[in-house]
Amino acid sequence: MIKLNLRLPDDLYAKAKTLAAADDRSLNSWLVSLVRRAAEDSERRSTPGT
Repeated sequence: MIKLNLRLPDDLYAKAKTLAAADDRSLNSWLVSLVRRAAEDSERRSTPGT
């Protein structure tokens, strides 16, 4: 697993933290799920015939 330092504006950090808590997840887990979903969606869009 790779460690990544991510800088977020204060307001975006607060919103993300609130959304993660509402989903009963850690901020890290919530961000991982968003990145995974975005990557999968991108792969689907770039795969011919899907």
